[in-house]
Amino acid sequence: MADIFALTQEVLEGTDLELVDIERAPMGLLRVTLDRPDGVRIEDCEQVSKQLSRVFEVEGIDYQRLEVGSPGIDRPLKKESDFFRFAGEHIEIRLRQPRENRKVFAGQLLPAESGAEKPVFGLQLDPVDKKSKPETISFTFDELDRAKLDPVLDFKGKKR
Repeated sequence: MADIFALTQEVLEGTDLELVDIERAPMGLLRVTLDRPDGVRIEDCEQVSKQLSRVFEVEGIDYQRLEVGSPGIDRPLKKESDFFRFAGEHIEIRLRQPRENRKVFAGQLLPAESGAEKPVFGLQLDPVDKKSKPETISFTFDELDRAKLDPVLDFKGKKR
């Protein structure tokens, strides 16, 4: 998998596309997830798919189907740099070890505290009710099991 990741990074070099993840799925599916600051376009996926097909063929990478796409609105946060980039956004995290009998927390990602050897991030938790004061938890990247963007969607629209 490391070879595939490194090859894909090389193909993306010189573009503004970021490799988010590579996954081997059942039945020979190789799924490549890309992102860019202003969003991934279908043309980006098409171009990268063509380039990767050629490179993987030359390098002898075994797969049946190649799928290149965007991470979607619930983009996984895989690297420490993602937490700096998405500060201020609503996210969901799962910790490796429970805190107060919980592992999963959701809220607004606060910028990292500076000066520490390992960055300490904050998460302002969603209030339980409108009257309660919002709580904040701190965590390091090493304490995370997984994390993803968790945008708040409003399907009601504007009231007139």
